[in-house]
Amino acid sequence: MGYADVGFQGAKDIPTPHLDALARSGVQCTAGSVSHPFCSPTRAGLLTGRYQQRFGHENNPLYDPADERLGLPLTETILPQALASAGYLTGIVGKWHLGAAPQFHPLKRGFQEQFGFIGGGHDYFEAQMELPAREYLVPVEANGRPVEMKGKYLTDELTRAACEFVDRRPGPFFLYLAYNAPHTPQHVTDRYLERVKHIASEKRRKHAAMVCSVDDGVGAVMAKLEERGLERETLVVFINDNGGPTGVTEADNTPLRGVKGQVYEGGIRVPFVLRWSGRLKLGRFDAPVSALDLFPTACAAAGVMPKPAGGKLDGVNLLPFLEGKQKGSPHERLFWRTGGGVLYAVREGNWKLVVREGKAELYDLAADAGEQRDLAAGQPEVVARLDAARREWDRELIAPRWENPRPAAATGGKKKA
Repeated sequence: MGYADVGFQGAKDIPTPHLDALARSGVQCTAGSVSHPFCSPTRAGLLTGRYQQRFGHENNPLYDPADERLGLPLTETILPQALASAGYLTGIVGKWHLGAAPQFHPLKRGFQEQFGFIGGGHDYFEAQMELPAREYLVPVEANGRPVEMKGKYLTDELTRAACEFVDRRPGPFFLYLAYNAPHTPQHVTDRYLERVKHIASEKRRKHAAMVCSVDDGVGAVMAKLEERGLERETLVVFINDNGGPTGVTEADNTPLRGVKGQVYEGGIRVPFVLRWSGRLKLGRFDAPVSALDLFPTACAAAGVMPKPAGGKLDGVNLLPFLEGKQKGSPHERLFWRTGGGVLYAVREGNWKLVVREGKAELYDLAADAGEQRDLAAGQPEVVARLDAARREWDRELIAPRWENPRPAAATGGKKKA
């Protein structure tokens, strides 16, 4: 999803009434970002509260159930494990993408219930009932067992499973609802296409329809919370895993520069909303925050003292800031690295340093959110300070444990409209 693909972020052509309502009733983190510009590393950072480069999860893992190297290291404590220890029912619905070998399965990583798929993407209409299968046709599972998907639309099935999970809760719960829409392949039903028939471009129209399917899903989950009387007891977060791949799907990252895979803002700044009725102050929060913050924030909400691997969390508990009890910025600096050092970025307040192939670029995001004016030549002291911080942070990291796989082959599934 692109930065501007929802109404509360400026979209005019995609109707997203449920996400807009969520944003109005919560806090919009206008400088919210993820810790990596593509999927699996971002999820590893979100679920651990730690820069994923600390444990080598810097690239997407190849889908290979036989390779026990390729997945979120078992030495890392992840959010469902922390919350399960406090008596929470923990469930995952949707995409996993943190390792295909059996020991990485979400049911072995602290999740007590699961509905979804293990790989990095999936066909929206078809799935095999058994392995082996190509990544985008692997079985859709309910608690590790394949379920029949014939005649069903995957996004709608994820929504159904999420609502049923909320209905089953015996007490406090943590639900990680990881929609894969609007990720490719661009499969969508007429029901959603009808809402965006005004969009001329077929590619943009399909993308928009898939965003509508997610919007409907979020609306259904919020309605279920209200039906169960849980809306004031539940911290809800909506976030993307990276910026939009504009050329691939015609996602819209306006006004940001860059796309998925890049450390410009278009690759890492995302729609980012938190809602806890009666607890969080409504409106905007403009200081930089990160998906890394969700681990300690959720633990604080649950009264859990997290014990991260290595004793170091990079995320910050956002509750005091979003409740208005603490002023200032949660972070002195935020960092990014891809490819073991191919790209870097550092954000300090409104300053943003980008390092590409050893060359430093500097932007003032307050005046230039689109990163069009490189100020490095005129601000050598700022460049030196941020680059020194980058180098110090980099020394704490390890090399990637594996390389990115080649792009996934076509699934062979019929693309339906």
